[in-house]
Amino acid sequence: MFSVQKWKCSWSMVATVASIIVLVSVVHLFLFPVVPSLDYFSARQVQYKCVPINSSLEQSTDPVWENKPQGLNLDHRFPTDLHNGVVYRNAPWKAEIGRWLSGCDATATEVNIVETLGGRRCKSDCGGQGVCNHELGQCRCFHGFSGEACSERLNLSCNYPGTPELPYGRWVVSICSAHCDTTRAMCFCGEGTKYPNRPVAEACGFQMNLPSEPEGAKLTDWAKADLDNIFTTNGSKPGWCNVDPAAAYDSKVLFKEICDCKYDGLWGRFCEVPVESVCINQCSGNGHCRGGFCQCYNGWYGTDCSIPSVVSPIGEWPKWLKPAHLDIPSNEVTGRLVNLNAAVEKKRPLIYVYDLPPEFNSLLLEGRHFKFECVNRIYDERNATLWTEQLYGSQMAMYESILASPHRTLNGEEADFFFVPVLDACIITRADDAPHLSLENHTGLRSSLTLEFYKKAYEHIIEKYPYWNHSAGKDHIWSFSWDEGACYAPKEIWNSMMLVHWGNTNSKHNHSTTAYWADNWDKIPSDRRGNHSCFDPAKDLVLPAWKRPDVTSLSATLWSRPRENRKTLFYFNGNLGPAYTSGRPEATYSMGIRQKLADEFGSTPNKEGKLGKQYAEDVVVTPLRSENYHEDIANSTFCGVLPGDGWSGRIEDSILQGCIPVVIQDGIFLPYENMLNYESFAVRILEDEIPNLIKILRNINETEIEFKLTNVQKIWQRFLYRDSILLEAERQQTGFNRVEDWAVEFLQQSDDDVFTTFLQVLHYKLHNDPWRLELAHLKKDYGLPPECLIRIK
Repeated sequence: MFSVQKWKCSWSMVATVASIIVLVSVVHLFLFPVVPSLDYFSARQVQYKCVPINSSLEQSTDPVWENKPQGLNLDHRFPTDLHNGVVYRNAPWKAEIGRWLSGCDATATEVNIVETLGGRRCKSDCGGQGVCNHELGQCRCFHGFSGEACSERLNLSCNYPGTPELPYGRWVVSICSAHCDTTRAMCFCGEGTKYPNRPVAEACGFQMNLPSEPEGAKLTDWAKADLDNIFTTNGSKPGWCNVDPAAAYDSKVLFKEICDCKYDGLWGRFCEVPVESVCINQCSGNGHCRGGFCQCYNGWYGTDCSIPSVVSPIGEWPKWLKPAHLDIPSNEVTGRLVNLNAAVEKKRPLIYVYDLPPEFNSLLLEGRHFKFECVNRIYDERNATLWTEQLYGSQMAMYESILASPHRTLNGEEADFFFVPVLDACIITRADDAPHLSLENHTGLRSSLTLEFYKKAYEHIIEKYPYWNHSAGKDHIWSFSWDEGACYAPKEIWNSMMLVHWGNTNSKHNHSTTAYWADNWDKIPSDRRGNHSCFDPAKDLVLPAWKRPDVTSLSATLWSRPRENRKTLFYFNGNLGPAYTSGRPEATYSMGIRQKLADEFGSTPNKEGKLGKQYAEDVVVTPLRSENYHEDIANSTFCGVLPGDGWSGRIEDSILQGCIPVVIQDGIFLPYENMLNYESFAVRILEDEIPNLIKILRNINETEIEFKLTNVQKIWQRFLYRDSILLEAERQQTGFNRVEDWAVEFLQQSDDDVFTTFLQVLHYKLHNDPWRLELAHLKKDYGLPPECLIRIK
């Protein structure tokens, strides 16, 4: 063993000594690491000197645990507001939480954490068809490959078995009449055509039947291929696979207009421009994004190639892993390379992120058939960022922030929380889009398929890692982004913390609330799901949905519009159900809540030409989407927050435009509602009180309205995923020397965002969740004074 723990030296000295002792090139040390000029968080300046590793980790005495903090008069120091909230960093929190954060979170200091970098080799280095997880010594194989060394090539068919009536099988998103890439179940023109890599997605490869009615739509005949057209070289026929883009743009040749560029990584009307695909954190600059799966460079691994191994140059390590000092063990003959211990100063809470097999994340991205599915961005012909409207993009944003956070740790024994990255937004949108993702064994229920994925992830981590059993999973975090959130959670993981958008406690609505039958969870057997609620406010957290960065709204500061300019008393714009043209046909949509609101206050005539029974000129309840939607909200004092198929994005729309949210969904929590003091900035109306809604709002006095508006204007950034957006801004500047308008706007914002709020919640829970008293014997340095720890004797 060679240790530098007693040396006081520079990085260059460590490099010199290590190069003599270690015969292989273990590490390359650089005196000055390269730091991009656009830094998404203000990293402190690291002192590049060696200090003893163990000196900062030793505890002179065991911690003495008591029931309550002693000597910290938080009640006196941090009084409540008009509604019993305590303000911390501009947000009104529930009193107990706000006081602890004000007195303790604000005073937390860094602690020394020893991070261990692997070491383990993978068989045949995964054969060039995967990435080696150097912690486990196991391969993460690319789409279409499997086995210990990724040497087994899978045959993922695009089509179900054919029949005389349906020679290409029954319809599925991946259905293909041309060339099927069986590593991904994706359809292309194939060899023998001028553009073999041009997608032939869905209806593109099949004949179209004329409409049966004069103004009806053409229907695809999935039994009849249209190869004569798509393969034609005759410019007078609507071709595709041999169509020259320049000739088509000049209208010199015909092309089949239903064909388009659905797959990620391609741009242009004829998919002629290769562009960046979307990967988690774009592989952190340490790999190549191949359709959604990070192909990491040598020495790097992880879903986003952010984890260095012992052969990665230290000067290139990520910011969250910049070491203060090193401990380099000698080589072992156990199948490991040299391990490398690095002591890093970090603030708690510390989060360990499982590097799961790719079936739970990377493969779902690599094989998706629609580039917009389950991601918050794509890239155009300049490789510039285009933000999507995908509300479910929040899951990706949160995942990326955790991976790049200084609160991340590779040391599971020091971790306070364990994040399990299963991307249900991709699972559900991809359910039944190819035969290998069939719902046949799930009676057509996407909810059942989703539950199975989470169960498999649970089985993986209890088999490969020791951490679950430390707390029976209570310190684990799972993300459920879909409409009914953790309603789909398997019973085995219910002890854990759930990050959701749907906070249904089931106190009133104790069944599946979606009107979309494939997402219904009522029919999932209790031996798989158990009988848990969808949300437990004692342990779970509702997060805001993703909202596309809107430069126009930000630059206009709609959130700060004063009371006197908000002329509309109440505003709601959205689908109002079957009584309206193009309304959802199901009576159960929105649990009937939107329909009740429209029946009373509808401002647009329904199919019968009727307005709401209590129609008023300063009340807008309409299904007609406004061209100036954000302006309309910013011109309103109160805005409706009602469910759709599960959650909707209305609370985010309301807060981001500075409108007081009016919540109408009994027993269902909104973002942070079990943490923030909603009475300080919102109004809750019982569903049975809908007929009295406007009367209630008109009776709220001006002082109260101003108080709530002011608080909304203080918390609006907590509903933005600014951290994730600035990560992308940094990538764009580093990779292309590009700073877009959205980056400039977000760099000007400085208040706490979604991710910072999430960390504050975790820090509070770390010292206040009762179950953690069972772990009081663990000796950890929390970076807090003793009076901030809730402890037992």
